Amino acid sequence: MNYLDFEEPVKALDIQLKECLELGEKSEIDVTETSSKIRSKLDQTIKDIYNNLTPWQKVQISRHPDRPYTLDYINNILGESFLELHGDRTFRDDKAMVGGLGKIDDQTFMFIGQQKGHNTKERQYRNFGMANPEGYRKALRLMKMAEKFNVPVVTLIDTPGAYPGLEAEERGQGEAIARNILEMTRLSVPIITVIIGEGASGGALGIGVGDKVLMLENTWYSVISPESCSSILWRSWEYKETAASALKLTAKDMKKMNLVDKVIKEPAGGAHRNKEKTFELVKSNIVSSYNELKELSKASLVSRRMEKYSNMGVYSS
Repeated sequence: MNYLDFEEPVKALDIQLKECLELGEKSEIDVTETSSKIRSKLDQTIKDIYNNLTPWQKVQISRHPDRPYTLDYINNILGESFLELHGDRTFRDDKAMVGGLGKIDDQTFMFIGQQKGHNTKERQYRNFGMANPEGYRKALRLMKMAEKFNVPVVTLIDTPGAYPGLEAEERGQGEAIARNILEMTRLSVPIITVIIGEGASGGALGIGVGDKVLMLENTWYSVISPESCSSILWRSWEYKETAASALKLTAKDMKKMNLVDKVIKEPAGGAHRNKEKTFELVKSNIVSSYNELKELSKASLVSRRMEKYSNMGVYSS
């Protein structure tokens, strides 16, 4: 397991617990009481650290190398029923954007999301979760297919942003994202969006217009990353922690400003310490969100979605 800087006390206790259990296995010594004390101290340490996280630390957790990615959620929630679909029918298949059909119980869903990589080779293959225009066009094609067959859409957001390369701009990156936002506002099937990691800029918004927008507890959602914000304002990345606080990008901030509908509390120590529990939490929230939306007529669904986004940013002095 990998550990972040502020998780060092957790690392030390994890090592102690592992060594204690190994000692018990290799010898006839009863380590039950000792291991119980270490576990108790470990649980309390995790609680103390994770109950007092700064916005920058939450950004770090959203990028944790052990954190589950889109295909991890899809494979665990949908299992063998998942059928991946490829290509935008215009240019190529973007490996940073994945999507396909699958079932939860007897209900079919169209799952779409950005996919990062678990190792260097896979990160390069997936372009670090940064989709090109063809990725967003693939996503739109799948949404339109879902609409045609009256299948609800689930989008999983985890991206540092859309790919900013010259070739992406030449192929219409801005237009592709804008087109998706437009089309998602008027899609006639339920859209459930879950932010499972990083939700950065237009790269996230390109698949982020939903009837229900959910955020895992240790994720972030913002127009810009703390590092880029710091670079623009202070000409240095040194102020990224200050920028993270100023941007109000945490799940708690997003809920307070009514930009998301619900914050999904993660297991103790974050999603990376208990992936199975996290998968179950996301699955149950997807199902409950769909149950709230499934009885609405197509016209009501679209009008409610339009009203929801029209009201964002409105205030009275």
